[in-house]
Amino acid sequence: MLFGQKPQEQNDRVPPGQTLTQGWPVLHYGSVPYYNDMSKWNLRVFGLVEEEFQISYKDFMALPRKEFANDIHCVTTWSKLDNVWEGIAVSELMSKVKLMPEATHVMLHAEHGWTTNLPIEDFLRETSFLGIRHNGELLTPDHGAPVRMVVPHLYFWKSAKWLRGIEFMPKDKPGFWERNGYHMYGDPWAEERYDFD
Repeated sequence: MLFGQKPQEQNDRVPPGQTLTQGWPVLHYGSVPYYNDMSKWNLRVFGLVEEEFQISYKDFMALPRKEFANDIHCVTTWSKLDNVWEGIAVSELMSKVKLMPEATHVMLHAEHGWTTNLPIEDFLRETSFLGIRHNGELLTPDHGAPVRMVVPHLYFWKSAKWLRGIEFMPKDKPGFWERNGYHMYGDPWAEERYDFD
């Protein structure tokens, strides 16, 4: 199947305004981080938690992994079906977190100060995970290596590349793209692409 084709039998999996692609376009703002020494990488969990912590790359990679299958939809109008991932379930990470009851939202922090926001229930969904492999291959730097958040029910900018921090917050606030005109939530089925009000 080529870019631009939308088979009739798969329309129920393709949100309005989207076009199917077999490829995986690379889109991001700024430069791509490359890691030469993984001992310097960690993932920080902070904000409205009883005890903040950092997990090293070695310890993160030792966490139990699962396989996930999903479709992904980019705000720039492409959709890629039947992705197979390997990653760490959010529930696995959250088993180490004592969350404060006033936490309602999450801010994902990535390299270069990039951020994006999520309601906590979207972060905690069974379909959300921290991805390390895609279709049998380790993620490349262009696609968010070493760890990419994956939130497949929202537009793909919410699936933060180069994840470095998870902050639990008492209220919603915009991340990088949301401050620059993207929708605060990003439901592809409602075409919540942009919000310029």
